Amino acid sequence: MKNDRNKVKISIVLNIIITILVVMASIIMFTGFKFMHGYEIVLESTKLGMLKFFTVESNILMGIVSLIFAINEIKLINGKINEINKRNYILKLMSTTAVGLTFVVVFCYLGRIAKSGLSSLLMNSNLFFHLIIPALSILTFILFEKTDKLKFKSTFYGIIPTAIYGYYYLFNIIIHMENGKVSTTYDWYWFIQNGVWTALIVVPIIFLISYIISLILWKLNRKKQ
Repeated sequence: MKNDRNKVKISIVLNIIITILVVMASIIMFTGFKFMHGYEIVLESTKLGMLKFFTVESNILMGIVSLIFAINEIKLINGKINEINKRNYILKLMSTTAVGLTFVVVFCYLGRIAKSGLSSLLMNSNLFFHLIIPALSILTFILFEKTDKLKFKSTFYGIIPTAIYGYYYLFNIIIHMENGKVSTTYDWYWFIQNGVWTALIVVPIIFLISYIISLILWKLNRKKQ
């Protein structure tokens, strides 16, 4: 029991840190502030234009959910509630899956095709969005927030952020097509540069990766009886 209480306290600290990092990274990108130099800017935009990226949206979602989770954990420690409800764990699974997808896509795909390599994707705000926040979020969820409230069917909730963003991304590409092609101005992740037909391959792969991440997180998060 004491061990569980200590884990909750650690989780509170980590969730607050995640929230602070999300706010800080968002301000850095919003204002265009640069504290790292040496590579061309990749997948960054200032002001509200930054919200077009799944990276930013997934991290903001993570920050909001982490704050909500921390508040509920503080109530739990203080005896104001008896437990963290299932809804909060589902939100945690969804948001952690979303930043997990960001992490995987950056390191396994974008880092390989970016002109200046992976290093250009780990600069300024993206150092937090692409690496630090996803890694910290995953470790927090699987080490300090274990639960038996999430059943196998909960793993499907993990793909909801991907599905919502995927609809927006494809719709934006389709309405900006010219002669069957679309500029990287609108296909900023370079998914459809070989033709819009490649969406038939890319979309299922991204959904599958997202679900696998959700499944792995669920498995590692399960509290052993």
